[in-house]
Amino acid sequence: MNARPRTPARSPAAVRLGRPAEIRRRCHEILAIGERGDLPHFDVRTDRLAAAAGIVAGVTRERYPDLAVPPHSRWRHFEVGGTDRWNMLARGLDPDERARAAFDLVVPSVLLDAGAGAGWRYREAGTGQEFARSEGLAVASFAMFSAGVFSSDAARPLRTDASALRACDPQRLAGAFQAGPGNRLKGMEGRAGLLRALGEALEKRPDLFGSPPRVGGLYDRFRALPAPPSTAELLETLLDALHPIWPERIVVDGSSLGDVWRHPSLRRGDETDRLVPFHKLTQWLAYSLMEPLAEAGIRVRDPDGLTGLAGNRNGGAVLRTGGAEYRNGGLFIDAGVLEPRDKGVFTVEHSPGAELVVEWRALTLALLDRLAPLVRDRLELDEAQLPLAGILEGGTWAAGRMLARRAREGGEPPIRLASDGTVF
Repeated sequence: MNARPRTPARSPAAVRLGRPAEIRRRCHEILAIGERGDLPHFDVRTDRLAAAAGIVAGVTRERYPDLAVPPHSRWRHFEVGGTDRWNMLARGLDPDERARAAFDLVVPSVLLDAGAGAGWRYREAGTGQEFARSEGLAVASFAMFSAGVFSSDAARPLRTDASALRACDPQRLAGAFQAGPGNRLKGMEGRAGLLRALGEALEKRPDLFGSPPRVGGLYDRFRALPAPPSTAELLETLLDALHPIWPERIVVDGSSLGDVWRHPSLRRGDETDRLVPFHKLTQWLAYSLMEPLAEAGIRVRDPDGLTGLAGNRNGGAVLRTGGAEYRNGGLFIDAGVLEPRDKGVFTVEHSPGAELVVEWRALTLALLDRLAPLVRDRLELDEAQLPLAGILEGGTWAAGRMLARRAREGGEPPIRLASDGTVF
């Protein structure tokens, strides 16, 4: 049997646009343009950041009275409803296999978090509890993993391997998500296709995923390094491993860039200098993998090296991008830090590549960096005690959700994004 061809290497431009420092630099450049009043879509009121920080600090104290704030990651969703699902499931695994299984669980779970819509619910068999949105998707994907849906070896269900992923079909996914008439969950074809693409990506990279390839093989790659990776190195590895599954939007030198978009305010240099990278879902995944790595004794260096998360997801009929990050952007609008110049933007849906959306996301990411030290000051904590991941969890998304509920029936985000669930 012929070996599958290895995925072509990413171009130097793609590698550069995947570095957290480059993401930050370009987003802060957009913010600087906004502070001069020269952006096309938003006025920036940084004088209102202090009030926003007060809101975030208050929400953080309410949610975590002892101020021991855990990091923002997919693992918080697995704990929803007060159930420690992961530790019950992984009990008895040796430390290395536990870490591999954690990778096997969290990667497909993050990729499946493409949005649920307002009406979908998932009822957990073991507890009888009902969950919606990202929490429901997390609990559903956890149940799928526990049942061996992502494993081709019935004797070893707690794994995610290429063979099982490549056999994924929409009907089986729909059943696992309890989706159907009266409990509609859009995007089954897209979700199944994404998992199949992940399986193909694993098979093309035995250097990263081992042989036979499984997601958890990536843990062994990090374990074999002479020193723990930095957050930038962690993100680079994930982008290198997963870039074949990104939709082709902007392609530079043969590389599809993924969650990278154009904005006209960046006018200098060549075409790549006019691009704004985010890699939001891949960074969300990186935050989520830092926890099992730390539990296995591999503490990722420079934990604040990743950026804040700036995405948008719609709670209505269209799909959302994964995670709670649309609440971060909503926080700044609802707190008055960002003011759309055209109030009509609130009444229509916007495509992921719209100038307005790219501008909003870039401003959100840069403003999270500005907000973080203000929140720490109010809570009398330093960066080590409350890293950026804690600011997000404590934090900005919860404050954004609170303000959204006050401002709009159903707590919908202020700006709606029409997405196919593949904004990575």
